Amino acid sequence: MSVLTCMQILLIGLGFSDSSAAEWRQCEGRVPLDLLALVLERDTSTLVPGVHIETSQGQRGLRFASPHRSMSFPSSELLNCDLFPHEFSLVVTLSIAHNDPQRNDYIFSLMDTNRSDGAKIKKHKSNNLGSSAQSKSIDTSEKQVSSVDHGHILMGLRYSRKRLHFLYRPPRGEVRRLAFRTKGLADKHWHTFVLVVKSSSVRLTVDCNPPLEVIPSEPFPSELNLQRSRFHIGSRGRWKGLFSGLLRQLVLVPGSDPTSHMCPSPEPQLTALSVPPKLLDLPDVRAEAGGPVPLHESRISVGLEQLCSEQTQGQLWFNPLKKALYLCDGSHWVTMLQDHHRLDYIEEHQILTTSSETNDIEVFQVSGVGVMAALAHRSSASGSALYQWTPSGFQLYQNISTHGALACRHFRIGKKSYLVVSNFKEGVDGAEAEPEMDFSVIYKWSRKRRRFVHLQTLQTHCARDWEAFTINQHSYLAVANHRTGNNHTIDSLIYKWNRLAKAFEVHQRLPTSGAYDWEFFSVGPYHFLVVANAFDGVTTSVDSVIYVWVNEAFQVFQTIKTYCATDWEMFQIGGRVFLVVANGHRLVGSGHGRYAINSTIYELDLHARMFVRFQDITSYSAVDWEFFSLGEEYFLVVANSFNGDSYSLNSILYRWQGYEGFVPVHFLPTIGCSDWEFFTWKGESYLMYSSAKVPLSKRSVPDRPGVSLTLTGRTWFR
Repeated sequence: MSVLTCMQILLIGLGFSDSSAAEWRQCEGRVPLDLLALVLERDTSTLVPGVHIETSQGQRGLRFASPHRSMSFPSSELLNCDLFPHEFSLVVTLSIAHNDPQRNDYIFSLMDTNRSDGAKIKKHKSNNLGSSAQSKSIDTSEKQVSSVDHGHILMGLRYSRKRLHFLYRPPRGEVRRLAFRTKGLADKHWHTFVLVVKSSSVRLTVDCNPPLEVIPSEPFPSELNLQRSRFHIGSRGRWKGLFSGLLRQLVLVPGSDPTSHMCPSPEPQLTALSVPPKLLDLPDVRAEAGGPVPLHESRISVGLEQLCSEQTQGQLWFNPLKKALYLCDGSHWVTMLQDHHRLDYIEEHQILTTSSETNDIEVFQVSGVGVMAALAHRSSASGSALYQWTPSGFQLYQNISTHGALACRHFRIGKKSYLVVSNFKEGVDGAEAEPEMDFSVIYKWSRKRRRFVHLQTLQTHCARDWEAFTINQHSYLAVANHRTGNNHTIDSLIYKWNRLAKAFEVHQRLPTSGAYDWEFFSVGPYHFLVVANAFDGVTTSVDSVIYVWVNEAFQVFQTIKTYCATDWEMFQIGGRVFLVVANGHRLVGSGHGRYAINSTIYELDLHARMFVRFQDITSYSAVDWEFFSLGEEYFLVVANSFNGDSYSLNSILYRWQGYEGFVPVHFLPTIGCSDWEFFTWKGESYLMYSSAKVPLSKRSVPDRPGVSLTLTGRTWFR
């Protein structure tokens, strides 16, 4: 069935669809979730308390010194859902040295914080379970536990001297324990195993060897409630059971089995799906000692990302997901098996010192002038600015009088260029001015004066965004009115261009709740407009709304529950249509905010006639998403603005990995990041970000082989 046919069926009897109607939300998506990186990358400048890094056999791993709270986090930071995936995989790389037959160490645990501490575990024997042909290598006993370990365990993975134990608790039931015989695991060497949990079986693959399988008498629960639960890495939240080995990799893969992507492997004991960057940056020991490394003895490293430097020159790297082999030439990786345009690294190219903090950037082209950038400045004293691209970078071109500019948007009507800027005028002592003093201005490009000149003034209310679009050769502007005083539940407006009057007139009013952003897109002949609702005056947990164009007006198509939504970005990969939302923060208890929450990618399901959850990505008060492509690769970059303690943190660049979804490939240091813009000019590609906290904007250059440019003593990465 074609896309157009499906969309026609979709719009017949158009009704209201609410993606948040279910009482409990099941986790969706198949992207690998790196549990170690989540705790290690919170602050890239230092190592979290309770752990230290040790080296064994040339590879780095984490040693746990105490069950510190920094190695624990609420499940909501990893999974933006209510029910744990009923099918999933766990990928673990570890090195175990102990031989204590009485010791049981926890690799990780998921604890229920709703209940009080229980009694100690009481073990009971049960009948043997069915198994696969490899059952001789498995301890096929399944044991019930009348209570649970300290903290009430929901799920966990632990090992003893000869066995690996997978624990889980069915709803209103007793804890189940599946034990696999792995007596060769505690040999002081690295081992990688994949535990695949399905509805009818649990399968363990160690070092790419033939799998071991158990058929449990009671399957893993399909409704494991995650509310108020916590993950503990390397423990169960207390000293007893603290992980005593080295841990290098711990990845959760919802709804997918990554074994076929990891095996076979040239180095099965170290096969990597996702290893935190802090555990990858390790120079070659023999190179440091001054001894040459013969090519036939050079080790092939495996993983999603590796560091290339002079110390690792000649090193081979195999990417298991892309099935590609690379060679380090001393500065960057050279593709050995394939050669196509791709993003290898990003370097800092220009720091643009501005007259004020910048809330928004708009990059566009004007005929006869070239590339221009409009920056919406917070300060009213200096106004906002337009910059022109020159061989040396952006240079100031024109100043525009603005008052607390919040957003700017460029658009065209025919061959003419326009720029709309929203203002938020404050009253005395920083208080909000009277509503009638709040306005936005539309400017028109004058070819004669080669400047943007005033065209029209529109009354707005703390307008956070403008969106321009064309339907049936008519031009429209949508404004996101955020609030009037303390009232956030107000109308946002759709304007239509009057060709005779040469001005915009009100076409439609749409109710919004603290609107932050509009995003327009088309699928075939059908047109959609989605609003990011941030706050209704009480909570940030509000519905954002997708509208569809029917009978010369927008009607509700679907609502999606969001948490202080600040941005929507639509993109297409192949014939698939996606929407990604930037969730800002979530109010919890007594008005406190949680800033580390999931932003979510949705995909248009033509059969379900709605957008469905595709992937959750942890973000930190995200305010913008930017999608772009380079060659055959697709990328998303998120603007992380605040983590609850600091505005100085990494914004992250993600790359499309097919069925794996988007995976992080670069960490970009930003300060109060407010916007990302991608643009190309004369064969070069650029990323530009603005800061709402310091008066600067930065521009960087992706994919410039052979160039290493450092500005102001800092290089973003190589």
